Amino acid sequence: MSPADYRKELTAKIVQQLEAGTAPWVKPWDPALAPMGSPMNVVSNRAYQGGNHLWLNCQGFTDPRWCTYKQAQEKGWQVRKGERSTHVEYWQWHKDEKDEQGKIIQRKLDQPRVFYASVFNAQQIDGVPTLERPESPWSPEEAAEGILQASGAAIFFDKSDTAFYSPTHDQIHMPPRMMFGDAAAFYGVALHELGHWSGHQSRLARDLAHKFGTEGYAKEELRAELASYFLSARLGIPHDPSQHAAYIGNWIEVLRKDHNELFRAAKDAEQITEYVLQFQKEKTLVQDNTQATDKPMETATTTAKKRAREVELEC
Repeated sequence: MSPADYRKELTAKIVQQLEAGTAPWVKPWDPALAPMGSPMNVVSNRAYQGGNHLWLNCQGFTDPRWCTYKQAQEKGWQVRKGERSTHVEYWQWHKDEKDEQGKIIQRKLDQPRVFYASVFNAQQIDGVPTLERPESPWSPEEAAEGILQASGAAIFFDKSDTAFYSPTHDQIHMPPRMMFGDAAAFYGVALHELGHWSGHQSRLARDLAHKFGTEGYAKEELRAELASYFLSARLGIPHDPSQHAAYIGNWIEVLRKDHNELFRAAKDAEQITEYVLQFQKEKTLVQDNTQATDKPMETATTTAKKRAREVELEC
């Protein structure tokens, strides 16, 4: 299978789900049916990112755990007869080599290599331990509020029925909190706008100079909405896509035109997610650096930029 064939097939299926209103980020999260967290490899405990995240959540399973047939065998589990696997794509960007002193170093490949793996969901496998929901040390709303506060974003509650980010003034404008049906609705919108905010030239430096209705505008909205979806999964906040349903037609048009765009958008959305989530750690970073006065202080923004650069589209 070539990357072009795989991405073309996957994008076609995503477009089909978008048209039916069942793609993961346009379908409201039903707490009774939603996966408990982001999709992850049950053996390595590594989260699937970007396009793989989206694709695995399109499969309809409520268990977020996946693994290959070989990994299941090594654990003594058994994939049930007749179960079909799901493909994921990942990339090798670096190769381990020895330098002149014999020390192992990583060399960036001139041409990254693409691989595919066939994985099965835990619900397709006998013998997998029962999934237990981990207890979070914070409530989803507390985590989201902490992110908004620690980000330092200029947020104004001065609109009656609209929310937006102004790149020109580097400001987020939203309706008052009381205008939202519940806390989840408020934080979902706020995190979506914070996703746009992350694109400022002083942060992740995306091109935000697009007029409403243009292809560039639709692409940026897709990135912010996917980031909001990824953040909701990571924080445990129900995702409500109704605020941005008007963009579905534009997204379909963009994805049909270029089957690589979904993967580019998902990769950018993962970078946004990592950038925003770093603000959860700001207080800890400040406290640690206050106690260790001989160390230079590392801000959440510095750490976030560093982590964002490391995010790669991989398994």
